[in-house]
Amino acid sequence: MNVYLKYSIVMREIMAKVFIYPTTSLILSDMVERLGHIPLGSALSVRDTVQQGGVEGIDSPPLNMTPDDAKRGLKWAAVEVPPGVRGRMSLLGPLIAEAEAAIIMDEPLAFGCMGCARTNELATFLLKEADIPVLELNYPQTDDEGFAFVMAIKEFLKGLEGGEQKAGDGNE
Repeated sequence: MNVYLKYSIVMREIMAKVFIYPTTSLILSDMVERLGHIPLGSALSVRDTVQQGGVEGIDSPPLNMTPDDAKRGLKWAAVEVPPGVRGRMSLLGPLIAEAEAAIIMDEPLAFGCMGCARTNELATFLLKEADIPVLELNYPQTDDEGFAFVMAIKEFLKGLEGGEQKAGDGNE
């Protein structure tokens, strides 16, 4: 077994796949990665969709969808749900299913269409219902809250390495 493969296997054992919400948060994604875990967010699923090849016309997801995307989204959202929710869930659903832990940040600045809002509600509901450790944080408003925010994430991710991590509120 070569050294790189052995190192890769060892690293896989201590890393957790952490779903980040908001899914487009580059700050959360970077923190999770810097602390030795694998961030799961929409940027990764969009990248995979573009790079998978063989899909004609997919050049700027999530704006472009294939009929199969809407069908895949039915696993997480009923047929009565707006197609935008099904399309978004076709990207986020597999990541939620793959997640071993989650960080959910309450985002007071969230905006977008109703499809985005309903998808966000569905995604956070599915994460809270999953049998995985979840850290819920409020968006920091001051420098002190920002430091506490970073430390709560650091402690949460550090706890994932050693085994069981309890769900809770990081603003305690």
